[in-house]
Amino acid sequence: MSAPLENWEGQSTTRPPFFNGQYYSWWKNRMRDHIQGHDYELYDIVTDDPLATLKKNIEGVDMPKTRADCTAEDLKKWEKNAKAKKWLICGFSPDEYIRIQGCSTAKQIWDTLQVAHEGTTQVKRSRGTLLYS
Repeated sequence: MSAPLENWEGQSTTRPPFFNGQYYSWWKNRMRDHIQGHDYELYDIVTDDPLATLKKNIEGVDMPKTRADCTAEDLKKWEKNAKAKKWLICGFSPDEYIRIQGCSTAKQIWDTLQVAHEGTTQVKRSRGTLLYS
């Protein structure tokens, strides 16, 4: 894991780590710790995405839930998703924000960044095989 050579960003307990497109692994670990430090369950929302967004109608077809259809538990999860999105988005440079602006959940943001900066599982496996050989 590479990190910036200089400490150009102050260490803050209230401000999320800044990400400008460089040192993704370093930022990813710092962001995980930052989110967990504020609310441990938020990181579960970022990595597991337990948001119930669909319901079955009378015919058994999945339909998007409206706010009226949500239970108190659903609303709490959506609130935590909004907090996690805020922590993620507040630390992005404009270039990184453009990459994730279409994402509606914290999980989608996290996965988009991971694929953009680390590649898919298949790409990682191929790199490991190439490095090994």
